[in-house]
Amino acid sequence: MTARRTGAPMPESIRHTLRAPQNPARAVECPHCGAAAHRPCRLRSTGRLLAQPHPQRISAWAQASACCPECQVEPTTPCHDEGRARGSVHARRYQEAEETAA
Repeated sequence: MTARRTGAPMPESIRHTLRAPQNPARAVECPHCGAAAHRPCRLRSTGRLLAQPHPQRISAWAQASACCPECQVEPTTPCHDEGRARGSVHARRYQEAEETAA
């Protein structure tokens, strides 16, 4: 059996651009199913892999990566409504996160 020869290692910057496109929310861990960063979400009951991330993961990604234009908070700070914490992020924060990811 012959040994398989590989060429020079590919730089990570090129590998990242050639990789199949994936949802940018996969950059963070999923708080719903516990999927690690850069891994697909899965159903907790069966373990089946999902094509799209859970909404909780998308919310966590938006919170981690973008400032909220609605309530003027920095990345990683949860959104609020007049001082009361929200269960999710504002819609404008999703838009801001998508713009910075593009």
